[in-house]
Amino acid sequence: MIVDVSKKILIVGLGLLGGSYARALKRFGFHISAITKEQSSIEYALREGLIDQGSTQLDARIIGQADLVVFALYPHIFVEWIEQNQHLLKSGALITDVTGVKGGIVYKIQDMLRPDVEFIAAHPMAGLEVSGVENSTDKIFAGANYIVTPTSKNTPEAIQTCMELGRLLGFSNVATLSPEEHDEMIGFLSQLTHCIAITLMTCNDKADMEKFTGDSFRDLTRIARINDLMWSELFVANKPALLEQMNLFIDKFNELKTMLETEDMDGMRRMMRHSTERRALFDKK
Repeated sequence: MIVDVSKKILIVGLGLLGGSYARALKRFGFHISAITKEQSSIEYALREGLIDQGSTQLDARIIGQADLVVFALYPHIFVEWIEQNQHLLKSGALITDVTGVKGGIVYKIQDMLRPDVEFIAAHPMAGLEVSGVENSTDKIFAGANYIVTPTSKNTPEAIQTCMELGRLLGFSNVATLSPEEHDEMIGFLSQLTHCIAITLMTCNDKADMEKFTGDSFRDLTRIARINDLMWSELFVANKPALLEQMNLFIDKFNELKTMLETEDMDGMRRMMRHSTERRALFDKK
């Protein structure tokens, strides 16, 4: 479906990711609409040619004409929107999302959704430390990963369409995981890393340290500039998986601490060599 540029796309939530989706998809000639809460976001997107039309209201005409709807909302707002407004979606519409946690969202929405509308979940593993459509850029998708999380309720056509969407957006790797596999993976690769960055930035408040730091500290704590509202919700939504990953990290950190206490140079070097080997696998090709 997505390869047909006559199909109309609606983005609900025109922030950094929603705006970046619009920017990338507009290059192919799709008719892009948007619904978001800030009129200034609509005006910016219209002025920059990111969208063809937009509204800060629940415009039944705009919603009802969309063949594909991308929800770029916080998880709880996404669920509330579907609960209250799914009657506005056209029959046969396909909806997807950008939500960073899947297990507690995907099944809930699929269970409440009308049978003539399909939800295929996805997670674009891309972002910046800024927000808003004004900072949107399709460059954040280059070299990044896009994860589709189908369930037994999804049709092969919807899965294929969602994967094609990821390729059109410019993601370097498009893959599928179950919602459960996704949440375990994301607990380690994304949420734990944010937890570490937050802890590192707050465990030592000595004044003027920023005057003496090197690039290694700046690189390691880049993601500590964080959207507290969004990430606290994501942490709680993925609590079991994230706690498991935090415990694994604490155990390994304590292992390194014990090596230092006992001056176990061989043990530390083995751990460092393992770290170096593992890190090479994560380099962008």
